[in-house]
Amino acid sequence: MFRTFALVAVAALASPACVDLVSADIGRVIARDEKHFTVEGRPEVSVSTFDGSIEVRPWDRKDVEVVVEKRAATKESADTIEVDAKQNGNAISVDVRVPARHAFGFHMSRSAKLIVSLPAGSDLAAKSGDGSIDVERISGKIDLHSGDGSIKARSLEGDVTVTTGDGSVTADGRFASLRAHSGDGSLRISAAPGSSTAKDWDVSTGDGSVVFEIPNDLNAELDAHTGDGRIRLDGVSVSNVNGELRRNSVRGRLGAGGATLRIRTGDGSITLRSARPSGTGDTR
Repeated sequence: MFRTFALVAVAALASPACVDLVSADIGRVIARDEKHFTVEGRPEVSVSTFDGSIEVRPWDRKDVEVVVEKRAATKESADTIEVDAKQNGNAISVDVRVPARHAFGFHMSRSAKLIVSLPAGSDLAAKSGDGSIDVERISGKIDLHSGDGSIKARSLEGDVTVTTGDGSVTADGRFASLRAHSGDGSLRISAAPGSSTAKDWDVSTGDGSVVFEIPNDLNAELDAHTGDGRIRLDGVSVSNVNGELRRNSVRGRLGAGGATLRIRTGDGSITLRSARPSGTGDTR
């Protein structure tokens, strides 16, 4: 296959930390825009893109980097994608969008991928209108949302919210609280030893199976139900059964009890199994 490739460095747009690189290939253009932010304390990072994937990884620097890869059929189309970057102390926001005046037209198939590097101890909110999200090894208050795409959240710690309109969810870590939801997709969750149910947990999908690995030290009131499927317990002990222990419903106590662990699927099986002693479980 014959290809044409060119790399052009364009002058910084907003500051010395902002660099725009344009890669031209047959049938597409990728414009790369880098944003850098220095922080002193715990970062509070919010990133969003109208359409595209988001990847988040920790590093050992006291700053935050957000790389925006604008993708379009032409450079003119890529130029209609706007990046709104702001910083107020340790609060950082990067919002990538297409203004309404440029929403329609020929050759307007566009997306913007975000690649985020930040300290491991950070609060994070990441949102994609249409794209996958992949986050790992972050500790803090974490909120991940995709309108249409899968979400992978690995080795997290803290208060975690993961939601997608349509796609699978894989999440593991030491949770202080957990909310995981898919409108249409499977859920694979593994709670590491030391996870807390001081707050209610809510895990649900409109259509798909749920696999949940539960550590032996988790204390909670279990409330699991599937509309069309069955529930399987694998090495998980439920005591003080309070009303229902049926093929498609289980209500009872895990450990010493506590807040509620609610698990729901409209159509699919639920598997509850004991987590492996090694920690942030393998959900295979």
